[in-house]
Amino acid sequence: MDVFYNPNGIGDVLMIPLKDGDRYEIKHETIGDITKITATDGTILGYNIFKAASHFDLQGTGAIRLTTELLDQIKVLFSKNNLNDTLDFDLSPKFVVGYVISKGPHENADKLSVCQVDVGEEAPLQIVCGAPNVDANQKVVVAKVGATMPNGLQIKPSELRGVPSNGMICSQKELGLPNAPKEKGIYVLDDSYTVGEEFAF
Repeated sequence: MDVFYNPNGIGDVLMIPLKDGDRYEIKHETIGDITKITATDGTILGYNIFKAASHFDLQGTGAIRLTTELLDQIKVLFSKNNLNDTLDFDLSPKFVVGYVISKGPHENADKLSVCQVDVGEEAPLQIVCGAPNVDANQKVVVAKVGATMPNGLQIKPSELRGVPSNGMICSQKELGLPNAPKEKGIYVLDDSYTVGEEFAF
């Protein structure tokens, strides 16, 4: 999970987005330096923490990985402000090395494939993929549900032409890697990568 900090562009504010607010009517509640953002139905959409540099030792700007250490600091700040919201976020890596176990045809779309992908300790993920070069027995980069892509797209469980898909097999361009090839296709990794390990980029 990523949080966001851009002191030059926005100010000394740590933003913790939890849900996409586009579908909701939004309310704000300020408690000390914390602004809690909710929908009118009570769904928590996120938090903005002002004067962030005085509360946390933030390394870097832009998207910042929410570590256990930083989450503990946020919990302390919430406690000091008597804000008792539960902050049990999933901190597991969202970009991981996957292994395409199988590739099958999509029942409703000729250009889509239905892949079963091993991502390590959990059960294999079914991912619908439109890349022409995807195939069985490849190591690939998988954006799991909950990942935020460099372009801001959030990966959610979905259905593509009627078939469930849980995650995305990524191209170099989608990952924002330098010198990404212009032709369409997923990023096929070499055998030095370990299935289930975090893909850092």
